[in-house]
Amino acid sequence: MKETLTALTLAFLIFLIIDGIWLSIAVKYIYRPYLGDIISDKPVIWAAVLFYLLFPIGLTLVVINPTMINGDIMKAMFLGAIFGLVAYGTYNLTNMATVKNWAYQIVIIDMIWGSLLTGITSGLTVFLIKLFYNN
Repeated sequence: MKETLTALTLAFLIFLIIDGIWLSIAVKYIYRPYLGDIISDKPVIWAAVLFYLLFPIGLTLVVINPTMINGDIMKAMFLGAIFGLVAYGTYNLTNMATVKNWAYQIVIIDMIWGSLLTGITSGLTVFLIKLFYNN
């Protein structure tokens, strides 16, 4: 249980920091140019907070915990990337199907980003758990 809570905390922090850096750049140079007025100037904070709490919980339970058992960092990265592809793909493809002017370029960029971000978060979390707990 202690390792799981540590993993969840690490996944939350790693995901939040890396995605925060990405969004601080990408909103201005990628998302706004492609999506224009669809992007809100003021995000709905409660929704963002809920996402950043729920996503690491799912990632920890589905990917990180199972790969912590044998400490397979590469497997954690691979499964994390798949998890990210599915999650970000669900969001972007649904938007592409239902939101006017949702750019296909955003679908591609965001699905790649979701895969990279989630794969890196998973691998780094498992690596740090191994380091902290000598697994």
